[in-house]
Amino acid sequence: MAVFPREIVKPNTMLSNERYAVELRHVNIFYGRYQAVKNISFPIERHKITALIGPSGCGKSSVLRAINRMNDLVPGARVEGEIIYRNQNLYADYVDPVEVRRRIGMVFQKPNPFPKSIFDNVAYGPRLLGVKKKSVLDEIVEHSLRQAALWDEVKNDLKKSGLALSGGQQQRLCIARAIAVEPDVILMDEPASALDPIATQRIEELMRELQSNYTIAIVTHNMQQAQRASDYTAFFNIRKQRFDDGTETRWGELVEFGRTDDVFMSPEKEETADYIAGRFG
Repeated sequence: MAVFPREIVKPNTMLSNERYAVELRHVNIFYGRYQAVKNISFPIERHKITALIGPSGCGKSSVLRAINRMNDLVPGARVEGEIIYRNQNLYADYVDPVEVRRRIGMVFQKPNPFPKSIFDNVAYGPRLLGVKKKSVLDEIVEHSLRQAALWDEVKNDLKKSGLALSGGQQQRLCIARAIAVEPDVILMDEPASALDPIATQRIEELMRELQSNYTIAIVTHNMQQAQRASDYTAFFNIRKQRFDDGTETRWGELVEFGRTDDVFMSPEKEETADYIAGRFG
C-alpha cells in the first residue's frame, strides 16, 4: 500500500542497507553546554525489536529522539556523529527533518490522541501529505487500524473522539496514526508505562505482530518487558566526573549491546548484570 513515494533526498542517492534499518556511529548529544550522551554506536536491525534499557538520566530517550530528529525541536540541542538511514546521514544538511519523521515514526510514553475523531486522528498525517480523496483515506484508516489491532473495536465508532477511548486503545490509536504515513521504523518511548498489565500485554503482542512490516526501537524501564518483547538490547548507564570545586558532570554511555537473550542470560559486563538483577537503577 504505497501511497507516499517521496524520498528524503534524490532517489538515485537512496541506497538500501540490507541488514540494518538505522546505524548510530559515534553519536554525541548536547543540550546547550551539557553533554547528555557520549560516543554511542550500535545498529538497529531491520524487522527486529531493539530495546534501550538503563537507569533514569542515562540518555535512552535522548538517543531515541535523536534517531528521528525530534531533538531538533529542543532549543539548544545538537547531535554530533552520524545516524545512518539508507546509507544517508540523517543529520546531513540536505536532509529534510520532516521527511525523516515520516519515515521514522514516534509513539510517546503517554498516549496523546489529537482532540479529533478516531478517523481524523489516523487520517491527519496522510492529509498533511496531500491525500484528499475520501476512498483513499478510508483505505488508509482501515489498514492502519487493522495493523494496530484496533479496527474491530472501533470500526462502528470512527466518528467518536479518540480521547474517549481507554488508555490502551488510545496508545494503539497513536500507533495507527504513526503507521498511516507508511514509516520504515517506529520508535516507542516507554509506550506501556502508563497502561495496566492487560493493556501492556496487548502492546507487547502488537509490537511482535508489527515487526514483520516495521523495524521497532523501544525505550523501557521494565526489564521483563525488554526480555519478553525485544530481539536486541542496548544497556546504557550513567558516567560521572567530579571536579576539585565539588561540582559534578554526568553523561550517558552505551555499556553493552547484543542479542537480548545474551544480554540478560550471560552479560559481558558486571554492571549490566547488576542492573538487570536490580542492584541499582
